[in-house]
Amino acid sequence: WSYAVAGKEETPPRQWAGNILVPFCPESNLSGVGRLIEPDQTLWYKRALPGPVQGKRTILNFEAVDYEATVWVDGQKVGSHRGGFTPFSFDITKALKAGGNELLVRVDDATEGFQLHGKQKLQPGGIWYTRVTGIWQTVWLETVPERFIHDLDFTCDIKAGTLRVEAKGSGPAAAGEQVRVTASLGGKKVASAEGAGAVAVTIPEPKLWTPATPSPYDLKVELVDAQGKAIDEVASYVALREYGKARDANGHLRFTLNGAPIFHWGPLDQGWWPDGLLTPPSDAAMCSDIEFLKAAGFNMIRKHIKVEPRRYYHHCDRLGMMMWQ
Repeated sequence: WSYAVAGKEETPPRQWAGNILVPFCPESNLSGVGRLIEPDQTLWYKRALPGPVQGKRTILNFEAVDYEATVWVDGQKVGSHRGGFTPFSFDITKALKAGGNELLVRVDDATEGFQLHGKQKLQPGGIWYTRVTGIWQTVWLETVPERFIHDLDFTCDIKAGTLRVEAKGSGPAAAGEQVRVTASLGGKKVASAEGAGAVAVTIPEPKLWTPATPSPYDLKVELVDAQGKAIDEVASYVALREYGKARDANGHLRFTLNGAPIFHWGPLDQGWWPDGLLTPPSDAAMCSDIEFLKAAGFNMIRKHIKVEPRRYYHHCDRLGMMMWQ
């Protein structure tokens, strides 16, 4: 991407400073920039976007931008977002033109003051770390049908072995529309169900998730029309588990997992990287941290004043690591 650092004026900069490797912030070494952004400055990004896809909608997804982002496509403002740790997205279909487009992102970040900044400080030292400005998690384009699944909610009953899946679609449901859910374990289909609204799936001989036996079920969730044709399809996963608490023989409260006592044993993890700051340098690096801690005998990570990329939590589920967020 192209980047520029400017004052607080409203208009985009006329000159661009050079290139930046997204999703690494300009303060990090991995970005290729390696400079601090001051509170009285604004960070700008620019890059090309492809044209629209016939019969599809185009969603622009940001996993995290620190702190306040405003986004334009071909000069048309498509939205803004405030908050440095949470994902957001915009439907940019109407702003796209055939033949190519320009994406423009403005970021304002005071670091300190009246905003959530975690362990960042303008003057790092001791327990405080280098500031992070701008895009620090993945940015990705998604093409979807007019009616599509944009979120999934899960609840499970481990005693009955039932999983309830609620697929949230864009806009109102069409007449006769159904949701079809297929669950697999280790690549083998184990159960399926179909219905309107929330769908209950019964898992035979359910494998309960524990740190010692991580067993997430893969899910295929389809939105089907009245004729049974799939309108949209998403892949996900779910772990059958139940966290709770109970009193021991002496009356002390203890954590439980799937009804059995479990001692949570793990380190405080700041989640800062020497080369990427808030951003892990790679998917393999995230896995390496979790695998190292598990090999050291821990079953839990306490994540300290940070929200990790969503893939990190997936790796914890897959590898068998509980999380204190």
